[in-house]
Amino acid sequence: SKALLSPFTSTIGLHCGQQVMALRRRHQVPVGEALLGRVIDGFGRPLDGRELPEVCWKDYDAMPPPAMVRQPITQPLMTGIRAIDSVATCGEGQRVGIFSAPGVGKSTLLAMLCNAPDADCNVLVLIGERGREVREFIDFTLSEETRKRCVIVVATSDRPALERVRALFVATTIAEFFRDNGKRVVLLADSLTRYARAAREIALAAGETAVSGEYPPGVFSALPRLLERTGMGEKGSITAFYTVLVEGDDMNEPLADEVRSLLDGHIVLSRRLAERGHYPAIDVLATLSRVFPVVTSHEHRQLAAILRRCLALYQEVELLIRIGEYQRGVDTDTDKAIDTYPDICTFLRQSKDEVCGPELLIEKLHQILTE
Repeated sequence: SKALLSPFTSTIGLHCGQQVMALRRRHQVPVGEALLGRVIDGFGRPLDGRELPEVCWKDYDAMPPPAMVRQPITQPLMTGIRAIDSVATCGEGQRVGIFSAPGVGKSTLLAMLCNAPDADCNVLVLIGERGREVREFIDFTLSEETRKRCVIVVATSDRPALERVRALFVATTIAEFFRDNGKRVVLLADSLTRYARAAREIALAAGETAVSGEYPPGVFSALPRLLERTGMGEKGSITAFYTVLVEGDDMNEPLADEVRSLLDGHIVLSRRLAERGHYPAIDVLATLSRVFPVVTSHEHRQLAAILRRCLALYQEVELLIRIGEYQRGVDTDTDKAIDTYPDICTFLRQSKDEVCGPELLIEKLHQILTE
């Protein structure tokens, strides 16, 4: 018989013939309120130079809650971001994918989501990022107040593949602890793509064959079990946002397509909008929340439908407007869409530190779309 082992850390100093001993215990993760404001690695060890406080320990790969134990999603979780809350309102316990090409404002959007007013605490995991970016994101992108209610798990790109995979399990386990204690948790994972690439690296080294999009079948079979661990519990909730990197703006590549089918909604970031300086660069027409009808009022849904229709009508005639060939008076709905388009763009743009409450959101939608 033969066993294939994947290293947790660097293999420098190992050689053939060395003895390997089983510890006969499962890997456990530190959990507890004392982790808030701390930065840890993919094994739960502190990275911020301070000792680990008195904490509890949990297995890193718990089973997802049974379907009939979960509470249904009935309450909205307002992010404070107008482009999301207006047309793709998230529900407490929802799982959402953020699909983005590199360099279109993904990290800034994650920082804005960390400020979600309806969340009790955040768990942020950064997988496969450059070390410089991690430090800058923590020190400059996240505010001091946000860091105090956030647990940050980091596995940079130079770490072994097994640690990069383990980091997402560690973050999920910490989020589960807070959920089991009745908290409303926001889990932010950047990125699910780099987790999948690390899992692919391990699987290919073990001899698995790549099938779909250069990924072995084991990667796709592991995703549902991991993603199902988040969501509603008996008392609390984990609202999860997973970023997915897409190559060449291809939203239908195998990994992106599989993740989209497993989640409860998706937010699409547009390079075209980012190039125009429109941030957050959320493509409203391509963004969807599957629980939107459940967690919003009838009035809200009507206003969101009008906003989507105005954007769709404007996009249909945008080229004609730019070349001066559009004739007003042919279609009154299109004329109205053109008139309201600048106000809609202003409404959807938002600075990193700005938070919009639900009452102000509906009021602004009324002003733009019905007056």
